[in-house]
Amino acid sequence: MSIFWFITTLLLLHFCTPGVGMDHGIVGGKMSIPHSRPYMVYIRDKQTYSACGGFLLREDFVMTAAHCNRKHLMVYLGVNDTNDLPEGIEVDAIPHPSFANKPGDDIMLLKLKTPAILNKTVNIIALPKTNREEISSNCMAMGWGRLKYNEKSPSSVLREVNLTLLDSENCARPHTICTKEDAGPAGGDSGGPLICGNEAVGIVSYYITNEFTSYLTMYTKISHYLPWINETMNPTL
Repeated sequence: MSIFWFITTLLLLHFCTPGVGMDHGIVGGKMSIPHSRPYMVYIRDKQTYSACGGFLLREDFVMTAAHCNRKHLMVYLGVNDTNDLPEGIEVDAIPHPSFANKPGDDIMLLKLKTPAILNKTVNIIALPKTNREEISSNCMAMGWGRLKYNEKSPSSVLREVNLTLLDSENCARPHTICTKEDAGPAGGDSGGPLICGNEAVGIVSYYITNEFTSYLTMYTKISHYLPWINETMNPTL
């Protein structure tokens, strides 16, 4: 594992004990209206309590970042406040086969061992239909992460923030979408979606900063992985 990837991965994961939280989250964001984002999924290792975000694609599949993979993952659906979690669902983790604990291919599917029941508080989000689909520059990220980049306490409630995409030529890596602002995802927000229009177009992966304290946040570009996603979710018999 490279030193760079180790550092940036730590920045987007958080470790906490049950019930610990603050009424804050996404840096520069606001509290989401409770259950207004029914596709959001809270993901946590039941032994270490390391936590990530994710989003529901189908009754039996959640998408998140591959660097969120742990041995004892549980997913929690229909969550607003993590101090009041429903019963968790066990999953089988399927990280992208090319992911290697460094930037790139940071995408994972979680197959639910007990399918979700869709309703007003638990529902799915659409993905892009093709890799050539134009992406709206006005987007949103959300999660239960930190209020400030350098603080360790996660939010207990879901928060969200509006973001504007960088032009693709200003994004550092291929198959990646970027934002560069003083607001956005922080520790604990890994794996959550970047929503543009009504689709999940990216997955929160990592961020880097410079001496001017501007944050370049990287999101895995979901449309590049559509063939793998379709093959994994709909295997041929």
